[in-house]
Amino acid sequence: MTRKITLTDHEKTLRQLLLDVSSYIGTQSGCIKPQLRFTGGWVRDKLLGIESKDIDIGIDSMTGYRFGTLMKQYLDEPARRIQYGDDVVGRLAQIVANPEKSKHLETVTTKVLGLDIDLVNLRKETYHEDSRNPTMEFGTPEEDALRRDSTVNALFYNLETSEVEDLTRKGLKDMELKIIRTPLSPYQTFKDDPLRILRCIRFASKLGYNIEPKTEKSMSDESIKIALQTKISRERVGIEIEKMLKGPRPRYALSLIHRLGLYDTVFTDPSKERTLVIDTTLWAKAYNELCTIEKAEISGCPRPGALQIIKPLLMLNGHENYLAWLLCALTPWAKIENPVKQKKGAKKNPPMAVVIAREGLKTENKILNVIKDAAIYYTEIIATKDAFFEEASSVMVPMKRKQEALGREALGMAIRRWGGNWRSATLFAMLVEIMGAEESVGRQEIEEQYARWLTHIKNLDLMNAYTFKPVVDGAQLMRAFDRPSGKWILGALNIVMEWQLRNPGKTAIEEAIGEVKVRWKELGLD
Repeated sequence: MTRKITLTDHEKTLRQLLLDVSSYIGTQSGCIKPQLRFTGGWVRDKLLGIESKDIDIGIDSMTGYRFGTLMKQYLDEPARRIQYGDDVVGRLAQIVANPEKSKHLETVTTKVLGLDIDLVNLRKETYHEDSRNPTMEFGTPEEDALRRDSTVNALFYNLETSEVEDLTRKGLKDMELKIIRTPLSPYQTFKDDPLRILRCIRFASKLGYNIEPKTEKSMSDESIKIALQTKISRERVGIEIEKMLKGPRPRYALSLIHRLGLYDTVFTDPSKERTLVIDTTLWAKAYNELCTIEKAEISGCPRPGALQIIKPLLMLNGHENYLAWLLCALTPWAKIENPVKQKKGAKKNPPMAVVIAREGLKTENKILNVIKDAAIYYTEIIATKDAFFEEASSVMVPMKRKQEALGREALGMAIRRWGGNWRSATLFAMLVEIMGAEESVGRQEIEEQYARWLTHIKNLDLMNAYTFKPVVDGAQLMRAFDRPSGKWILGALNIVMEWQLRNPGKTAIEEAIGEVKVRWKELGLD
């Protein structure tokens, strides 16, 4: 691994600009010329040959906001604008110190030469038992490096010398060894800020690194797990989990959470006492299966065929991949009943998977709706899929039942009932089934069933059945039957849709209304 960093043209210009600003600041009354460093993830990624447009700039003698203000002042001079161009620096936005958001000192986020940069002073942190937030002070480069979550994220690039600085004396070696370790004692590091546990898991999964044994042992410590559950805001936990699941190795991230015994610390409702014991014994089957599905279209997939059919039908894009991994993370909660007593006349209690995502990860409402649909409909999806094979394979089943199980009308109406999230719900159903299946044979049978069932749905042109529109609307039905609006409209529109599903391609309004007339008694009207 190289220890030299080669800058792009924009990075070279940014470096020179920052050095010029530093020299300018040194000439101002009451100011000391600041020493500047690119810090953290940008340095790591550049050493790995990965380009990054996000750069953190560490300043040794003033806040990021003060530096940013002076940089803008420097660039406002007419000669500088000619030298660097009118639009070199975007609007400087101050982030006021806010302990609840972990922004303890004034920093600035801005855009320079198309690069997103954060200006922040080097600092040290002092933690106190009675507070979850550290006291932040100006620090030396070494103190700033030692406060970080891992050695590979504690490397600096000195703008003055153009050299990589490894002030923990472990970062470069750990990159060569491909391991994640904390710069200081892992127990104290995690005790001070338990979120670092999840950050270590995230970077291990992002980089494909192992976690150093002593670091791993402290991550499993019961007191550290309690601190993670009680000391850290669930928004921050949710952000880390989202980054893991959107990263390059989500299976590895979940396997680390599993192996380190962190599942009921991360995927939990922190507002309630731990009264439910979650069995994760079989969870590995789910995340290993999803990893195999995700790689189904890659040459050398261990089980092609069925999975190569399933993948493009259920995971259409990166967002659906993320939803799949989030649902996979929640599969151990699929069969757990909500213990909250249902109040008479109240809205039905949400499934536990929804509660965990909402309270434990602070998941946004749009994604909670996907989880809710998956948790509510997965048993019906499994039953519908099983009925397809039961009826298709039996010669003793009456023709009417076969048509219901295999036909376009029944499947189309079911997909409409499951809604726009039905593909994600189907994948959730498959993973829950596989968790309970016998090894190898049972898993392969389930894969084949879903592949054949989904192919049948595709051949019937029903993958998007939830988007189909009735050929008539409520106003037309009211005119045709000379009746006011009421609950009967919904029933009539369902009859129209069933007719359309049985007769694809037909759009005659008169025929659709005629179908409603034939089945008028089903609406419970005179």
